Amino acid sequence: MNSSRKPLWLKVDLPRHPDYFAVSKLLKEKHLHTICTSAKCPNLATCWSHKTATFLIMGDTCTRNCAFCAVAHGTPSPLSPEEPDDIAETAAILGLRYAVITSVTRDDLSDGGAAHFAAVVTAVRKKIPGVIVETLISDFGGDSAALDTLLSIRPEVLNHNLEVPRILYSRINRPAANYSRSLKVLETAKQQGLPTKSGLMIGLGESDEDILQALTDLRTVGCDLLTIGQYLQPNRSHPPVSKYYTPEEFDRWKHEALSLGFRDAQTGPLVRSSYRAHELYRSLKEQAV
Repeated sequence: MNSSRKPLWLKVDLPRHPDYFAVSKLLKEKHLHTICTSAKCPNLATCWSHKTATFLIMGDTCTRNCAFCAVAHGTPSPLSPEEPDDIAETAAILGLRYAVITSVTRDDLSDGGAAHFAAVVTAVRKKIPGVIVETLISDFGGDSAALDTLLSIRPEVLNHNLEVPRILYSRINRPAANYSRSLKVLETAKQQGLPTKSGLMIGLGESDEDILQALTDLRTVGCDLLTIGQYLQPNRSHPPVSKYYTPEEFDRWKHEALSLGFRDAQTGPLVRSSYRAHELYRSLKEQAV
């Protein structure tokens, strides 16, 4: 579909549910960030109305400047030693049984923030026994020791986004070598026996062949779960949308992903990395029985 006008299927409702406002108030009181707000997620009202949120740790300022991303970039603040307990307490108040934790990229830190990330997960597990944790991580600058620090806590799902096909890395202001680095992150996690997950945005100028190659590359490193969503331009300083994919096209890509061997996939115009994350995990566990 032509990118000159946003299609009707991308329309989202304004928040009305009381739980949305309760979550918003709680996060402000705890001075916590979520990827929901920082990345301008279109599902924010829906998720918060169901008392779910994806915590964004290590601040709200990224040290990288990926062209597609709405998260602020620049010089981040020092890490907060209270953050692990604050995240854990908030997750408990929300009654989370499935917690998704992500972070900005912190290339300014010697380990990319891996130890802090692990501390947050440990605190959440201590506060909520039996909680399932999905970690959506950066590539830690390719530091294998930092990655091992994160993997040592054995999250129930290790999520790391490829973001776009390899051919578009230059367009999103990422070195081409980072594509292979991201595949290595997923491969390493899989070799250590962790369920793995990755995601793509489409609508930045890729071809069907480019998407198929990215999916094939992910399956080559054993990636289990997949999300594919529509790229939406955060503001005019970001690349414009090249194409709005129809819901039917997203359905076709789900069928293609499953045929390639992904255990399950969420695909759709409004799908994002943590969209219905608990459902993908449940599907994976049911298939393992």
